[in-house]
Amino acid sequence: MLAPRNYSKVQMVCRCLAGLDPRTVAGGRPSPWETRAVPISTPAVTPADVEAARDLLRDVVHPTPLETSRWLAGLVGGPVHLKCENLQRAGSFKIRGAYVRIARLSDEERARGVVAASAGNHAQGVALAANMLGAKATVFMPEGAPIVKEKATRAYGADVRFAGASVDESLVAAGEFAAETGAVLIHPFDHPDIVAGQGTVGLEILHECPDVRTVVVGTGGGGLLAGIALAVKDTEPDARVVGVQASGAAAYPGSLAAGRPVAIEAMSTMADGIAVACPGEVPFALVRELVDDVCTVSDDWISRALVLLLERAKLVVEPAGAAAVAAVLADPTAFEPPVVAVLSGGNVDPLLLLRVIRHGMAADGRYLSFRVRIPDRPGALARLLAELAAADANVLDVVHERTGAQLHVDEVEVALQLETRGPEHRARVLSCLRKAGYPLSIE
Repeated sequence: MLAPRNYSKVQMVCRCLAGLDPRTVAGGRPSPWETRAVPISTPAVTPADVEAARDLLRDVVHPTPLETSRWLAGLVGGPVHLKCENLQRAGSFKIRGAYVRIARLSDEERARGVVAASAGNHAQGVALAANMLGAKATVFMPEGAPIVKEKATRAYGADVRFAGASVDESLVAAGEFAAETGAVLIHPFDHPDIVAGQGTVGLEILHECPDVRTVVVGTGGGGLLAGIALAVKDTEPDARVVGVQASGAAAYPGSLAAGRPVAIEAMSTMADGIAVACPGEVPFALVRELVDDVCTVSDDWISRALVLLLERAKLVVEPAGAAAVAAVLADPTAFEPPVVAVLSGGNVDPLLLLRVIRHGMAADGRYLSFRVRIPDRPGALARLLAELAAADANVLDVVHERTGAQLHVDEVEVALQLETRGPEHRARVLSCLRKAGYPLSIE
């Protein structure tokens, strides 16, 4: 039995996220497969640790580009740069922390193998790092994880197993596996080596943009945010570091208000890469001390950001990786330039990308759906479509309904979905139809 019956799953997951054995109740003995998390009052990582991690990673990762974004600069009123960790090895920043963590294991620990739980980026980072360092990797993924991420993880040499419906449940399974086999759990964010490795992104930002005033970072458990804040604040203490969470999976605001990591009971967001129920104690201590603000953004803004990154920057970014840009789009005056927005990853399933693009286009006013009643006689539908053609609207779908309790005998209802060029064009199309006398019901 994993835990007493009155020990909730959320509590169990939080103990796993804190590096504790899920089979022990609060105050129990630490697990043999992971050390107890450092108390949040004690700094667990120093700037020197980040510098040492950079030396360790020198021939492992490549410094990712810092691309100038003119379209975002126009909104902010000053320089904006994109830190393209979506172009990193294995498609995200995760290789940095995973490699540092595994490289610092003893030969005996590496011989026992490593284990991780992830739906994508951490899985690939651990699999690649373990492959490079000669360690066997086992990765637990939730049922239904994207096939493309599963295949990539296997391609790096990891043994992939499925457990649970969420990453939190997979993490419990990974903890059981570690306890049974002696494999070392490579936590996605709650370990000093992980935070130090992710902090090397901050060192690169300072090197490429030494006058940076604001760094914006998408945030889940907090490893990347804590590491970047540690690196940036050590050199530029007046620079602002801002974390961004999806509003449907925002554990940090409540935790910061409480002064300790607090789990949220439910999450709902397309940004699965930053959907974490409980902050880690190691990164939380640094975030509480060094980070200036943690804000939230809706999925609508995240999908808009993803579409704009595709269109304007020609960059493929996953929803979690677009969170920083989403925050800048949602409130551009809140960020003092020069701004660096971190694109944390680009591992996105093509089917999800298709859905997110459609969602982003709808959120940006690029789609228009409405119903309209027209006379049931020849040529009526043709005249409606001619009005749309004159307004330069592209018809995606037409449904012609002749029966309905609210319809008169001599009329039909037409449901249309249109593609427009944006909010202004959308408003112009509606205006043209209303001037032509069509009664519209907007969906």
